Amino acid sequence: MDLNLRDAAKILNVSESKLSRWINDEGLPAFMINGRYRFNRIDLLEWANHRKIPAAALYHPPEGRGTPYQFDSLLEGNIHYGVPGSDKKAVMAAVADRLPLASPRDKALAAQALWDREMKGSTVIDGIAIPHARSPLIFGVDRPIVTLCFLKEAVSFKAADVAPVNIVWTLVSPTIRAHLAILAKVAAALHDAELRGLLSKPAPAPDILARLRTIA
Repeated sequence: MDLNLRDAAKILNVSESKLSRWINDEGLPAFMINGRYRFNRIDLLEWANHRKIPAAALYHPPEGRGTPYQFDSLLEGNIHYGVPGSDKKAVMAAVADRLPLASPRDKALAAQALWDREMKGSTVIDGIAIPHARSPLIFGVDRPIVTLCFLKEAVSFKAADVAPVNIVWTLVSPTIRAHLAILAKVAAALHDAELRGLLSKPAPAPDILARLRTIA
């Protein structure tokens, strides 16, 4: 439980009193320890993502250990259009097949992991599926891999978000910390109106990367 009430309120850019109301009325996960609220970063990130609340500050790298990669560079070459799939399982298989992993076995493992994760529930924001905070794809990669897949046809993920999914973001990471840091960047980027407009078209990959370069 690494965040107190003041920390969490600052990250979500709300007052402490509003945060307390969210705990009581909106199901914000919190624990009472010695009479004070404490928060888990992963719980807070998941809750914020579901409610479309920016929370990128949750995973700033520790001082002196900043990520050496720009977000747009992690995505470059990994934007795919017309990805097939008539249901969620078929979509997950098609997405995994497009991951730049070393072997067919790794892609098969990723497909199974993505499907197992989605069976537990989906995180969807206005038709855009993003990775789960608690279910990272950890592989022996040198740096995180970000993929953006535009589906050939929208597919229902039966998530709390009623819109069918037509865009899927996927992360492959070398560590859990890297997964959480990049996931926070993805979630924060989706609050940018110009980027969302580019995704909805969908725009060519260079335009998407150029916008990400300015905001992430």
